[in-house]
Amino acid sequence: MSSPEKDFQLKTMGIECAPLLAALHKVTFRGGEVWDATSFAALLSGQGTEATVALIGHDPAGFILSRTVLDETEILTLAVHPDFRCKGIGKSLVQHVLQKGKVFLEVAVCNKPAAVLYEKCGFVKAGLRRGYYRDGSDAQVLVSSNV
Repeated sequence: MSSPEKDFQLKTMGIECAPLLAALHKVTFRGGEVWDATSFAALLSGQGTEATVALIGHDPAGFILSRTVLDETEILTLAVHPDFRCKGIGKSLVQHVLQKGKVFLEVAVCNKPAAVLYEKCGFVKAGLRRGYYRDGSDAQVLVSSNV
């Protein structure tokens, strides 16, 4: 899927992209909880899990990993390389997943930029998961309001 007004395209990829996703995740979440290639491969081998990668030319700029079960989709993680932020990539990736219908996710309460992005994409607060992350921090549960 390519957008004429943007200088990137979205491409759905499979388990072969696990090392690429791990590398992007590492540079995006410096100092945070980072998933390795083995974790991504395990997730992508599961039914209903899909990776969509944003490419600028041939260079990966970001990705979104989602899993759909029945009529609900969960955003597992979203990463945009720091060099490519504020170009609409994150928003386009989220909007791509929103086409699937009802979507939910967890976001760290301290991750204000992500929370702003999700709010702009129409997500609303649905709950709080205390101590959700390994470091003990809480996660806000968000659900799409597009359904």
